Amino acid sequence: MSLNSTPFATWKDLPRQYFQRELLPLLADLRLSIVLLLAIAVFSVSGTVIEQGQSLAFYQENYPESPALFGFLTWKVVLTLGLDHVYRTWWFLALLILFGSSLVACTFTRQFPTLKAAQKWSYYTQPRQFEKLAMSAEVDAATLDGLESLLQRKGYRLFREGDRLYARKGIAGRIGPIIVHASMILILLGSIWGAMTGFFAQEMIPSGETFTIQNIFDAGPWAAPQIPKDWSVKVNRFWIDYTPEGSIDQFYSDLSVLDAAGNEVDRKTIHVNEPLRHNGVTLYQADWAIAAVRVQLNNSPVLQIPMGQLETGGAGRLWGTWLPTKPDLSEGVSLVAKDLKGTVLVYDQNGQLVSTVRAGMATEVNGVRLKIAELVGSTGLQIKADPGIPLVYTGFGLLMISVMMSYVSHSQVWALQQDDTLYLGGRTNRAQVAFEREVLEILDSLSVGQDPTKVNPRPSV
Repeated sequence: MSLNSTPFATWKDLPRQYFQRELLPLLADLRLSIVLLLAIAVFSVSGTVIEQGQSLAFYQENYPESPALFGFLTWKVVLTLGLDHVYRTWWFLALLILFGSSLVACTFTRQFPTLKAAQKWSYYTQPRQFEKLAMSAEVDAATLDGLESLLQRKGYRLFREGDRLYARKGIAGRIGPIIVHASMILILLGSIWGAMTGFFAQEMIPSGETFTIQNIFDAGPWAAPQIPKDWSVKVNRFWIDYTPEGSIDQFYSDLSVLDAAGNEVDRKTIHVNEPLRHNGVTLYQADWAIAAVRVQLNNSPVLQIPMGQLETGGAGRLWGTWLPTKPDLSEGVSLVAKDLKGTVLVYDQNGQLVSTVRAGMATEVNGVRLKIAELVGSTGLQIKADPGIPLVYTGFGLLMISVMMSYVSHSQVWALQQDDTLYLGGRTNRAQVAFEREVLEILDSLSVGQDPTKVNPRPSV
């Protein structure tokens, strides 16, 4: 037939035929799924190793052009390829979608037909049909009634018609792989949904302050509805527990969630691994700092002076500030602290240590009485929203269940009664040795006193 004479219906069916004959088998190919899974694993590792959602200055400092990490990994490469937000790049999402499509294709082209075939059955009506089974036997002076009772005790589901019998068990083993694929698709959907609608923020808030979430480092293109606009958070108190040796044991933040009118709608004291969750947003205790020092000069009101973190070259964390001791700012002292225990080091203008003061105590500097009222701490919070987490958790739960289901053997048994001879045979998709042992136990029960040569089990091919 010439091209011009090809019926319109045939041309119309070409895309569908091409998809069914070419694309669908390619998507369902196990080798493609393995390659995609490995690629997803590799890029997921890169997203774990390379810090995500940091500033340009951070990447320029940690991934310089000379010398480049591993000879090629520079800040330009990181930003160009999107390695600073791997899980939201178009190519990573494309890998997830392609892998999900491969699972769907495999499910519909292989798993569903396999389940459908397992649910179909027919009786064997001729003795020669038993020869093709992995294990078969002929038993004299045995009846289908006796076999039926034995199979029921073994947990088989029975179908009988006259002198013919079919039994099966373990159909869950055929359903398991389908649920495995479904659970993995749920995990992929949850990951994609979380990447598109979630956000990640960090806030450093002094004790006693109220804040709204603003310092967002990373957010999906559809994350705007997830970012709270009608509630805020107040840090009622931040404190640190120390060990007897002086090291940090745990740090805590007492947080209150306030509605638009300022009323408290939720409250919790959080610490590491014990976050506050509200309206799909989770606030984690992640860091701490010294925000300010409260001091009194002679009989002045208590002044709160902000403190900033000092550059120590990796020698530890220190916070400091400069405090004038004269109204014309001609003289002053530097105050330095390393923790919230209340100890402050006082240095003069020449950098000499002149005093060490604890909270509630006073010292004389530059002719002025300096009293340290307290050190004010800041809580460092990581704030996340990931609407895809319920889907991911559901997928993992189903995955664990379905993996166990997949190890269930699907066993089938056929039997035919002809005169005084019972023909029996069966097969299974896994645990062949256990199945053969089970069939032999049934045969032993049926043929007590029989010549063992009457039983002819054949190993599976």
